[in-house]
Amino acid sequence: MSKAIGTGENGPGGSPDETGADHGLWVRGVDYLEGWRVARAAADQVNLALLAAKFEPAQLRAVPSTDDAGRGVVRLVGAPTAAVRLAELVAGLVDGDGGEL
Repeated sequence: MSKAIGTGENGPGGSPDETGADHGLWVRGVDYLEGWRVARAAADQVNLALLAAKFEPAQLRAVPSTDDAGRGVVRLVGAPTAAVRLAELVAGLVDGDGGEL
Protein backbone atom coordinates (compact mmCIF):
# COMPACT_ATOMS: atom_id res chain seq x y z
CA MET A 1 0.00 0.00 0.00
CA SER A 2 1.07 3.54 -0.59
CA LYS A 3 0.17 6.61 1.40
CA ALA A 4 -2.44 8.93 -0.13
CA ILE A 5 -1.72 12.62 -0.10
CA GLY A 6 -5.32 13.79 -0.21
CA THR A 7 -8.16 13.99 2.25
CA GLY A 8 -10.94 14.31 -0.27
CA GLU A 9 -10.41 18.06 -0.58
CA ASN A 10 -6.81 18.00 -1.71
CA GLY A 11 -5.13 15.26 -3.63
CA PRO A 12 -1.77 14.50 -5.15
CA GLY A 13 0.38 17.59 -5.09
CA GLY A 14 -1.95 19.24 -2.56
CA SER A 15 -4.03 20.87 -5.28
CA PRO A 16 -7.82 21.09 -4.92
CA ASP A 17 -10.15 18.96 -7.03
CA GLU A 18 -7.73 16.07 -7.33
CA THR A 19 -8.37 12.54 -6.21
CA GLY A 20 -7.68 11.60 -2.61
CA ALA A 21 -8.91 8.67 -0.55
CA ASP A 22 -10.29 9.86 2.77
CA HIS A 23 -8.98 6.91 4.73
CA GLY A 24 -5.39 7.95 4.04
CA LEU A 25 -4.26 4.80 2.21
CA TRP A 26 -4.60 3.74 -1.38
CA VAL A 27 -4.98 0.06 -2.07
CA ARG A 28 -2.88 -1.23 -4.93
CA GLY A 29 -5.06 -2.25 -7.89
CA VAL A 30 -8.09 -0.12 -6.96
CA ASP A 31 -9.04 2.38 -9.69
CA TYR A 32 -9.60 5.50 -7.61
CA LEU A 33 -9.39 7.80 -10.62
CA GLU A 34 -12.49 6.40 -12.32
CA GLY A 35 -14.55 6.79 -9.15
CA TRP A 36 -13.18 10.28 -8.67
CA ARG A 37 -14.07 11.26 -12.25
CA VAL A 38 -17.68 10.20 -11.66
CA ALA A 39 -17.72 12.12 -8.37
CA ARG A 40 -16.17 15.17 -10.06
CA ALA A 41 -18.95 15.30 -12.66
CA ALA A 42 -21.60 15.06 -9.94
CA ALA A 43 -19.83 17.65 -7.75
CA ASP A 44 -19.69 20.04 -10.71
CA GLN A 45 -23.48 19.74 -11.11
CA VAL A 46 -24.06 20.30 -7.40
CA ASN A 47 -21.72 23.31 -7.39
CA LEU A 48 -23.58 24.87 -10.32
CA ALA A 49 -26.86 24.40 -8.44
CA LEU A 50 -25.33 25.91 -5.29
CA LEU A 51 -24.14 28.94 -7.28
CA ALA A 52 -27.64 29.33 -8.76
CA ALA A 53 -29.00 29.31 -5.20
CA LYS A 54 -26.59 32.16 -4.34
CA PHE A 55 -24.12 30.11 -2.27
CA GLU A 56 -20.52 31.28 -2.59
CA PRO A 57 -17.93 28.46 -2.89
CA ALA A 58 -16.28 29.75 0.29
CA GLN A 59 -19.61 29.18 2.09
CA LEU A 60 -20.58 25.77 0.71
CA ARG A 61 -19.24 23.55 -2.06
CA ALA A 62 -19.33 19.98 -3.28
CA VAL A 63 -15.99 18.17 -3.25
CA PRO A 64 -15.27 14.99 -5.23
CA SER A 65 -13.57 12.10 -3.46
CA THR A 66 -13.47 8.31 -3.36
CA ASP A 67 -14.20 5.69 -0.73
CA ASP A 68 -12.04 2.73 0.28
CA ALA A 69 -13.25 0.68 -2.69
CA GLY A 70 -12.61 3.44 -5.23
CA ARG A 71 -16.27 4.42 -5.64
CA GLY A 72 -16.98 8.08 -6.21
CA VAL A 73 -18.19 10.11 -3.25
CA VAL A 74 -19.37 13.72 -3.18
CA ARG A 75 -19.04 15.61 0.07
CA LEU A 76 -20.49 18.99 0.99
CA VAL A 77 -17.95 21.23 2.68
CA GLY A 78 -18.73 24.55 4.21
CA ALA A 79 -19.91 26.70 7.05
CA PRO A 80 -22.59 25.29 9.35
CA THR A 81 -24.81 28.30 8.68
CA ALA A 82 -24.66 27.59 4.94
CA ALA A 83 -25.50 23.93 5.53
CA VAL A 84 -28.53 24.97 7.58
CA ARG A 85 -29.61 27.36 4.82
CA LEU A 86 -29.32 24.53 2.26
CA ALA A 87 -31.34 22.22 4.51
CA GLU A 88 -34.06 24.84 4.75
CA LEU A 89 -34.12 25.25 0.96
CA VAL A 90 -34.41 21.50 0.41
CA ALA A 91 -37.06 21.14 3.12
CA GLY A 92 -39.06 23.88 1.39
CA LEU A 93 -39.16 21.76 -1.78
CA VAL A 94 -40.87 18.87 -0.03
CA ASP A 95 -44.65 18.99 -0.18
CA GLY A 96 -46.66 19.59 2.99
CA ASP A 97 -47.18 15.91 3.85
CA GLY A 98 -43.47 15.05 3.80
CA GLY A 99 -43.73 13.29 0.45
CA GLU A 100 -41.53 13.34 -2.59
CA LEU A 101 -40.26 16.48 -4.29
